[in-house]
Amino acid sequence: MTGTHADPANPAESVRHMDILRLATAGSVDDGKSTLIGRLLFDSKAIFEDQLAAVERTSKERGEDYTNLALLTDGLRAEREQGITIDVAYRYFATPRRKFIIADTPGHIQYTRNMVTGASTADLAIVLVDARNGLTEQSRRHAFLTTLLRVPHLVLAVNKMDLVDYSQDVFEAIAEEFTSFAAKLEIGDLTFIPISALHGDNVVQRSANMPWYDGPSLLHHLEHLHIASDRNLIDVRFPVQYVIRPHQATDPDLHDYRGYAGQVAGGVLKPGDEIMHLPSGLTTTIKQIDTARGAVPEAFPPMSVTLLLADDLDVSRGDMFCRPHNQPSATQDIEAMLCWMTDTRSLAPGNRLVVKHTTRTVKAIVRDLHYRLDVNTLHRDETAAELRLNEIGRVTLRVTQPLFCDPYARNRLTGGLILIDEATSATVGAAMITDN
Repeated sequence: MTGTHADPANPAESVRHMDILRLATAGSVDDGKSTLIGRLLFDSKAIFEDQLAAVERTSKERGEDYTNLALLTDGLRAEREQGITIDVAYRYFATPRRKFIIADTPGHIQYTRNMVTGASTADLAIVLVDARNGLTEQSRRHAFLTTLLRVPHLVLAVNKMDLVDYSQDVFEAIAEEFTSFAAKLEIGDLTFIPISALHGDNVVQRSANMPWYDGPSLLHHLEHLHIASDRNLIDVRFPVQYVIRPHQATDPDLHDYRGYAGQVAGGVLKPGDEIMHLPSGLTTTIKQIDTARGAVPEAFPPMSVTLLLADDLDVSRGDMFCRPHNQPSATQDIEAMLCWMTDTRSLAPGNRLVVKHTTRTVKAIVRDLHYRLDVNTLHRDETAAELRLNEIGRVTLRVTQPLFCDPYARNRLTGGLILIDEATSATVGAAMITDN
């Protein structure tokens, strides 16, 4: 799908069919993430008058002589009192071209797990840098995490340009330094934009204060970014979430209905296509593809659909459909990069956990911790015996049943894992399957 223009005759319908861009923000403390998002919401007319009035009132109570737009996203009282972002704050808005979901993620290293959560589903990440400070250790850490999570597009927004007299030299020096650093990472698409979130320069409108910059404003870039090709449209992957059998249906046409519901994780599916069922290895063809609005001629990521098949197969939740000659790996030994997300316990070899992969949930044991990764220096500590809260490392997991998986670099849906505590059912980790 590509960006869709609004239909003046039916604006509600056109908004519903627009594609969605998921973006995450990251940056060091006081780099202006929350202010930037507030400016996007404010200048794109995406906030209500009462919200703006509340922000203006709170700004005055804090003794600030300007409307602090950061208060639009720092919703927790503790965040407002400390002037920092703690939790992942999600905000939604739309323009005539596209709908947006913003994850405002914390900058502190102790909230790495929150950033991993916010960026794991993002199409684009905005890493903010304070023009006065240039690249910091945290800037590099955030850039590394976005590449670890395979966020396809990255924008380095050099903020607070007003405090360096909108200097072209300052901007270009930061861009050059980051380009050199990015050469060590796998960044697919990198864009540099000089902005002032406080004053709105190059956020929604092009700034007259930086005539030397000939690129788009941030919002223009977000509206026109092509994301349809980011999803894997080659490898057909359809994890079964639910088997639909309306036994009580009074409609005779539905009495024998048997469909397999789920979200398309990869590839394009059409009626008549031959597909293979895993784990049985049996093949069949697609008879029909249903959605909540009726049958469709094709399905692709991230559509949620129901498949009707030409043959009766024994299919359960957690099974997967793929192409006969393009199958995921079926393995019980998982190599992955893992972010540990709890302080109630650490991760160490021998630990028993529950793993959730697409729609399949199995038990697992940690066979090996190969190294702990310092996300600031990229140094590998091969002597590490455990991972603690917010730490990242390379692990080997042994699961009780085969998982049908791909490398995370190839498919973020079939290459991602969630780790769950057996006793409490709490999510304690997130992992990205590696190539080997």
